[in-house]
Formats: sequence, structure tokens, C-alpha cells
Amino acid sequence: MLLVAFKDPRITRIAKVNLIGGQAKPGPQLASIGINMGEFTKQFNDQTKDKNGEVIPCIITAFKDKSFTFEIKTTPVTMLLKKAANIKVGAKNSKTETVATISREKALEIAKTKLVDTNANDEEAVLRMVAGSAKQMGIKIEGVDPVVHKDGKKK
Repeated sequence: MLLVAFKDPRITRIAKVNLIGGQAKPGPQLASIGINMGEFTKQFNDQTKDKNGEVIPCIITAFKDKSFTFEIKTTPVTMLLKKAANIKVGAKNSKTETVATISREKALEIAKTKLVDTNANDEEAVLRMVAGSAKQMGIKIEGVDPVVHKDGKKK
């Protein structure tokens, strides 16, 4: 969990938390933020019921009057890659071990999902980011080399 002090005097905290979609519960992770946990979990679970069981990053802004706003981000790339590759964990040594291979189409689908949460301009750029994460996990993407740029030059 990331806690940040903010310049706006009405804001007491900005926290980034990872919660399970549709299954958030009041607890210490939310208590330290200083919000109405019951109301937050109700709103969060309502908005993420279609992503039940997935890890959902959420940025919560807490105000002095105990009110809050929150922004839901997309599921982390590593979780999407594990789901696409149908594995539980990545490789222990990604340089020497490949635990799974996924198609370029599946990787492009992940890239399209993550496009809204990145500063990239196109799907190919996000695809290379996904390929980099996949490489670190020991997952190979067919037809994608994470170190080759779109101009064809190696890094």
C-alpha cells in the first residue's frame, strides 16, 4: 500500500491498494486510510463484481470529512499473463527457464486491456511492455521479441 501526503488541504491521504474484485472487506489495509470502510467496500464490490476474484489496483483519495473517492485500475499484467498462460507462478530463473508460451493474439488482448493505464501511444508499444513482463516471468510470446523495437533495431 502506498500512502502519499497531498497539497490540497481537504485531502488527508492518497493510498494505492490491491484488492480482490467483488470481495473487498473492511480490514487493516483500509483502516489506516481513514475512510468509511463499509461504504467503500460496498461501492468497490458493486463496481468490480464482474471481475470477481481478480486482483484490482485501486487509488483511494481520503478527505478530512471521512469521505473518499477511488479510481479502479486494470488488473496487473502479471496476473493477466498467468491467467492467459494458465500457470500459478512464473519461472524461478527466467533467463534459463520457460514455463509457458502464449500466442501473440492473447498478448495483444492483454495489451489492449492495459492500454488505458499506460502512457503508451499505441497497442504495439504496450505489447512490448507486456512482452517484457512475460520474459521476466519465463513466459514466451510467439512472434514477439521484447528487446526489438518497432524500427527493427535491438536494444
